[in-house]
Amino acid sequence: MKMVERPAGFWIRLGASILDGLLISGTLFILAALLGFDGTARDGLDAILNLLYGLLLPVLWYGYTVGKRLCGIRIVKMDGTNVGIGTMLLRVIVAGFVYVITLGIGVIVSAFMIAFRKDKRSIHDLLAKTYVTYEKPEAANPYQEA
Repeated sequence: MKMVERPAGFWIRLGASILDGLLISGTLFILAALLGFDGTARDGLDAILNLLYGLLLPVLWYGYTVGKRLCGIRIVKMDGTNVGIGTMLLRVIVAGFVYVITLGIGVIVSAFMIAFRKDKRSIHDLLAKTYVTYEKPEAANPYQEA
């Protein structure tokens, strides 16, 4: 197993999450206003938007979400490769289920894990075999032969 390189700690990850939350909330507010959604429909749209954003954007954008990109951090697999949809399903859906069945205690434990573990990995990182790092993706050289 590869050594975790340049792991991102608690505060930078929290900052990225706050930025993502603001982005999703702002987008949702505009969409709901344009489409005339009431509170109940807005909650459903919020859940769908959050799920798709958290699952798909890191897969399509080298482990970044907008908040993570602005903070200079990204999600990678333990071997340093980019995350795929299976990895993100484990990270978002399965870990989310764990957090729900523990009545939120898992979220608190994860925060402490990020703050105090040397590798800065939380419960969802351990389940999905990922970590959050400052390492940038290796840029593909379009002029390099395969």
